[in-house]
Amino acid sequence: MITTIAIIALVIVFLSVALRILKEYERGVIFRLGRVINAKGPGLIVLLPVIDKMEKVSLRLVALDVDPQDVITRDNVSVKVNAVIYFRVVDATKAIIEVENYSYAMSQLAQTTIRSVCGQAELDELLAERDKINSELQEILDMHTDPWGIKVATVELKHIDLPQEMQRAMARQAEAERERRAKVINAEGEFQAATRLSEASEIIGKNPVALQLRYLQTVNEMATENNSTIFFPIPIDMLSPFLKKKE
Repeated sequence: MITTIAIIALVIVFLSVALRILKEYERGVIFRLGRVINAKGPGLIVLLPVIDKMEKVSLRLVALDVDPQDVITRDNVSVKVNAVIYFRVVDATKAIIEVENYSYAMSQLAQTTIRSVCGQAELDELLAERDKINSELQEILDMHTDPWGIKVATVELKHIDLPQEMQRAMARQAEAERERRAKVINAEGEFQAATRLSEASEIIGKNPVALQLRYLQTVNEMATENNSTIFFPIPIDMLSPFLKKKE
């Protein structure tokens, strides 16, 4: 009886040590006496107790948040830049044996790369051409992490924090630009109005009757309002005979 119980206990211990179940997104890198055998999974994995050792690796997409980095742009402006990196492990064996901690290594590589790439760009380029900067960062990181069995999918700059004095200077510049546009639009409106008035004066000069009709229209507009005094415009042509007679 005792022997049977001991055997059952040994079997349970053996199974608990030897059997591993890996999920669909997991892979197990098997080391046998210190040598890499293979990457197995998903499903049921059988290990030799004491001899085999397994390291789990997730193949899911990882979002890595990079801490804000102090960057001096090419035009000598100090900014803080942080980013987020999306990557995944495509070769579990390389991710284990080529680098000690691929997440930490990716974070450190991303920090140095962000400082290098953003430091080569001017502030206006950094603010206006984020897609270009993101593509350059993604290409550089993917090239360096390829030997680690890691694929960098996307790099996105999240925030670019400017100094307070630079923010005020940019606000003044934007305000001056808006005032310039307003003055240009106002000048164009006055020019168009002057052009129309010039054309109207030429038409009225060729047709004196049109001027009389304009006088009557003005009187009609003034009469519709609640005015106690009404001014009647008299054309100069009506007074010219009296002026000649006086002379």
